[in-house]
Amino acid sequence: MLSNPPLDCVLCSRLVGFRAENAALYPDFHNAPVPSFGAADARLLVVGMAPGLKGANRTGRPFTGDYAGDLLYATLRTFGFAAGDYDKRPDDGLSLIDCRITNAVRCVPPQNKPVGAEVSACRPFLTATLEEMANLKVILVLGSLAHGATLAAKGRKKTSAKFGHDTVHDLEDGRRLVSSYHCSRYNTNTGRLTEQMFHDVFRRVRGLLDAS
Repeated sequence: MLSNPPLDCVLCSRLVGFRAENAALYPDFHNAPVPSFGAADARLLVVGMAPGLKGANRTGRPFTGDYAGDLLYATLRTFGFAAGDYDKRPDDGLSLIDCRITNAVRCVPPQNKPVGAEVSACRPFLTATLEEMANLKVILVLGSLAHGATLAAKGRKKTSAKFGHDTVHDLEDGRRLVSSYHCSRYNTNTGRLTEQMFHDVFRRVRGLLDAS
């Protein structure tokens, strides 16, 4: 199984239709499944929910072009997981260090809300991503949807490891699952997630990797 879906993936009819609508409205956008960003030999995998309409769906790189990416990439740089300047475009020269980023659902969903069937249809790509990362030590999930999708990709029920901000769960293969609220504009605007809270999560991630 490939870890990235083909650009013309047809598994989810609703998402295929939405891609077609956006291709007509925004012909210069990526408008296709967004591949993972970063090397497969990384020890850290960050899992988000799905591409943003005018973020990753536009640029073709996870979290690139919207507010969530502003916070995520700045934090990755702070904790040594990225180098170079982030300029909200895939050719900005930014590189990841010992880190990879992907999404539970690879195509942009209407209203930024994937449905359960779409999460399930995309699960094999997440499973393949996890399986090909031989050096993976820590999986950081952003939001409850990514949390549940990652557990399902590992063959576990969501109830087996309850989602909570800045929590850590041990997985059967020795890897650690770290959960955080999503770094969306909504969460930061409402104060549910602050920059300090997000930094605390990454400080925990860095500590787990340094101790491994």
